[in-house]
Amino acid sequence: MSTSSISNKAFWDIYFDKLDYEKSSLFVMQKVFNYGSWDDQIGILRHYGLDRIKREITKASYLRQPVLSFLCTILQLHKTDFECYTRMQLNPLPWNY
Repeated sequence: MSTSSISNKAFWDIYFDKLDYEKSSLFVMQKVFNYGSWDDQIGILRHYGLDRIKREITKASYLRQPVLSFLCTILQLHKTDFECYTRMQLNPLPWNY
């Protein structure tokens, strides 16, 4: 994947030019699904394919709730298949009243 196919919007905290899409595939997927644009997400889906994303994204350490629901829908998975969901259940947020 070339750097021109996705924007650097989701990668504000790293040197975007030095990003290795194959060695850091889970990191790339996690950042793009959480913070990237719709076009970036389509680019990631085309580059990695559903099978690879399905295998790797379940190991993500953090996914926002809407992203988790979206991925469950397109990958036909349950929230409990994701490690980040299991961690969220173990560490609930304080009650906001």
